[in-house]
This record gives sequence, structure tokens and C-alpha cells, in this order.
Amino acid sequence: MEILSAEFVISNAEASKCPDSKLPEYAFIGRSNVGKSSLINMLTKRKGLAMTSATPGKTMLINHFIINENWYIVDLPGYGYARRGKAGQEGLRTLIEDYILEREQMTNLFLLIDSRLEPQKIDMEFMEWLGESGIPFSIIFTKADKLTSGKLKDNINRYLRKLREEWEELPPYFVTSAENKLGRMEVLDYIENINNSLNQK
Repeated sequence: MEILSAEFVISNAEASKCPDSKLPEYAFIGRSNVGKSSLINMLTKRKGLAMTSATPGKTMLINHFIINENWYIVDLPGYGYARRGKAGQEGLRTLIEDYILEREQMTNLFLLIDSRLEPQKIDMEFMEWLGESGIPFSIIFTKADKLTSGKLKDNINRYLRKLREEWEELPPYFVTSAENKLGRMEVLDYIENINNSLNQK
């Protein structure tokens, strides 16, 4: 798939106010500082696209970007930011859960994982909740350029082994780098295949 157009549409503090559209939505979520904005900019080849949502306060919102005028990238708030107060964390959790559980247009959730880190409890618990809730999701390992190929492979295998302790079948996963465009076409082709299957229904 080639991305010919990508435009910021709207930011919302409530899932119920998201665009009134039947177009498929591919949401991106991850812990704070996992590289979400960089990944979205890399996928769309629009260097400052996700920065539209990086002005103060915007990271607390759901951000919609229309792609090729026929599907959306949805940038969800990062979770696990320790410096947010308890009320702020609760508000974010409600916002995220409302979108993920209620938004019929959400076709797939991409969960971003920093490939440099050991499996994090907060990510494992989030995936467990997604599984229990029947949410279709895929994993994107980010920042692959920060590691040697051997260390990267070791880290990802460690993560997959941890997942197999709980999951009979692993979700699809991708290895990416915003710096060198690694994984770009794999993620976009995956989205295109889902879109094609939806059009055939």
C-alpha cells in the first residue's frame, strides 16, 4: 500500500464524539515514550503529522487522521505516565476503554512495545484485558534500530515466550524503526489486506 494522502481531522476528549463515519479505524496505543508519534509519521511519510497532537494537552485526547480518504489512523493517549495524578490516570483509562470497547469502527488495535525493554507488567496486563474483551490487536515492537540484530532478536523472543505462557495463539507482530523505516511496508500491507477483506464482505 502507498499512502497518497494523510490529514489530521479532529481531537476528542470523548469516544462518543469521534467522527461519524463508517470507515475502518486502526488505533495505535502504547506506554508513554514508546515512539508512537514517530511511528505514525514514518508510516504516513509525513514528518510532522502526529505532532498536530503534541501541543500541550493534546496527548490526553483521541486523534483521528484520515488516510487515502478511505481509512483512519487513530492516535490514542499513552498510558502509564507516572507523573499524572490519579484523577488524570482514571480519566485517561476511561477514555481509552470507551474507545476500545465501544467504537464499532475500530478494526484493529496496534499495541506498541519498546523492543529495548524486558516484558513490562503494565503491557502484559493490558494485553490480557484485550484478550478477555475480545479486541483484535497486533503488536508493534518499536525502536529496533537502537539494538544490535542479535539483541533485538533475543528481546523479541523473550517477549514471545512470556506471551506463550498465557496465550495459546500469539497475535500478529511487527518489528519497526521510525529511523530507518523498518517494518513500514509490512504494517501497511497488513492494513491493506484487512481493508480488502472488509470490502469483500
